Amino acid sequence: GDKYPVGTKIEGQIKNITDFGIFIGIEDGIDGLVHVSDISWTRRIKHPGEIFAKGQTVQAVVLNIDAENERLSLGIKQLAPDPWSEIPGKYRPGTRLKGKVSSVTDFGVFLEIEEGIEGLVHVSELSHEKLATPKGFANVGDELEAVVLSVDTVERKIALSVKSLQTAMEKAELAAYMESQGEATSNLGELLKEGLKKNGDK
Repeated sequence: GDKYPVGTKIEGQIKNITDFGIFIGIEDGIDGLVHVSDISWTRRIKHPGEIFAKGQTVQAVVLNIDAENERLSLGIKQLAPDPWSEIPGKYRPGTRLKGKVSSVTDFGVFLEIEEGIEGLVHVSELSHEKLATPKGFANVGDELEAVVLSVDTVERKIALSVKSLQTAMEKAELAAYMESQGEATSNLGELLKEGLKKNGDK
């Protein structure tokens, strides 16, 4: 245990892959286990075999030491900072963003807004019209623009809305239209004044 204090970076070969993690041979008699939940910050991994192969050399960080069983608890995701630590500052409520539709379910549309980070547009937030199902509104691979409603760092969920974005855009368009109308009216006023002046000069 003294040789591998918590936080030490190690490199070893994968000896075995199971449903719950990968076993790494570090040196004779000492193995390390990377639990499936410590492989990636963002990817939902069903089976570690999707990513790793037996005999592959990998790097990991020591998370815990089980001296009795001569086994180390290791983490691969801990080699990099948790992207979720930056998410709340990056995606504040009201932020407009674009994302690619990664999946469409009965209750909403998932948008990938950056690698491994998804947000959910609930079916009630897709359109002002009442939709029975999101299917047909968007397909996987489509690009959608949305606005952030909330970020939950504990559950690692981002709530998005397409509907609110439409409302905001309509308001902005209306304001711009009113402004242009206002300018047109004042221009008309100027023209009338000019006209009156000219008539008065005669």
